[in-house]
Amino acid sequence: MEISITGHHMTVRDSIRNYVNKRLKKVENHFRQPTSVDVILRKEGGSYRLEATLHGKKMSIHAHSHSTDIFRAIDAMSSKLDRQVLKHKERLTNHGKNGHGVPIVRYRG
Repeated sequence: MEISITGHHMTVRDSIRNYVNKRLKKVENHFRQPTSVDVILRKEGGSYRLEATLHGKKMSIHAHSHSTDIFRAIDAMSSKLDRQVLKHKERLTNHGKNGHGVPIVRYRG
């Protein structure tokens, strides 16, 4: 998975970059196809605002968070993104009588 990290009104240190990569590895395990994630870190006064957009095959998932501690904001953003990815995968699974959970693909577009 390709992760692009951008900082607005702040510099992105290596420790922050490594922490974001570590937290988004959990999301990477849910996909078979290669995906990309764009992460934007913004400093607004005394707090941090994070936005992440996951781009996959015919889908785009967005999550954001804000906190006074950047590491808490990263944790909140990654957990929101993870929940949304699992919810998206659940929608693509057929829950018929056979109970096998056969994945179906229904895309509009």
